[in-house]
Amino acid sequence: MKKDGHIHTPYCPHGTEDSFHMYIEQAIQSDFGEITFTEHAPLPFGFLDPTPNKDSGMSMNQLESYIYELQKLKKEYNQDIVISTGLEIDFITGFEQNTTSFLNTYGKYLDDSILSVHFLKYEDDYTCIDFSKSTFLEFIDRLGNPMSVYKLYYKTLMDSITSNLGNYKPKRIGHITLVHKFQHAFTEVVQDDEDIVAILNEIKHQKLELDVNSAGLAKPYCLETYPPLPYIKLAKELKIPLVFGSDAHQAKDLHQFYNEINILL
Repeated sequence: MKKDGHIHTPYCPHGTEDSFHMYIEQAIQSDFGEITFTEHAPLPFGFLDPTPNKDSGMSMNQLESYIYELQKLKKEYNQDIVISTGLEIDFITGFEQNTTSFLNTYGKYLDDSILSVHFLKYEDDYTCIDFSKSTFLEFIDRLGNPMSVYKLYYKTLMDSITSNLGNYKPKRIGHITLVHKFQHAFTEVVQDDEDIVAILNEIKHQKLELDVNSAGLAKPYCLETYPPLPYIKLAKELKIPLVFGSDAHQAKDLHQFYNEINILL
């Protein structure tokens, strides 16, 4: 069965207003049997979103409406497609307990979710590393070199994989090479093979799933999947469950590059 397990929604404050129905109807027309909506969860209480518009996650007062609307859509389309209610949960260093409390409250309403790293803590503040090219390059300057940024990213990612976030911790780890998003915006080549292999081995050890994310192929400074194709092959050899995700933030990007990636799944 064709599945897209990483889809955003009109509840995304930095996405589009494309309706749930647009996504669902397109998935049915594309012969997908299962989709998971994984909207960016509300950020932890007390965390100050470093992006200019403070729009990295939905607001808490929208969450119950999001869950309720998906419950209705599941019933409406139950003869046509399996719809799962999910969230993309941010792992943020220093906010593990807040995230656990959130999951303890709302996890029972979720079918299938993703744990991702977007924010890196350095000294006393946080940077959203995938926000923009300029933000990423400024972060490189601040840490001294690209390798330092990559190492901090993979350490944070490893912490997310090994973290104890309670019984409702997401079972899938999102876009594990998101740090590659702006790799063609600087000249230095970063050798991170050992880091990626270590991440995959820990995902296997923790019995988690891998988000095989096609969005990087559409990013002009990335031009590859998250993770790159050789690591998708390695993950399959390691018998890690692989779940395709288009990471669509608008209906037209739904299932982007699925056919190119599906041959590896």
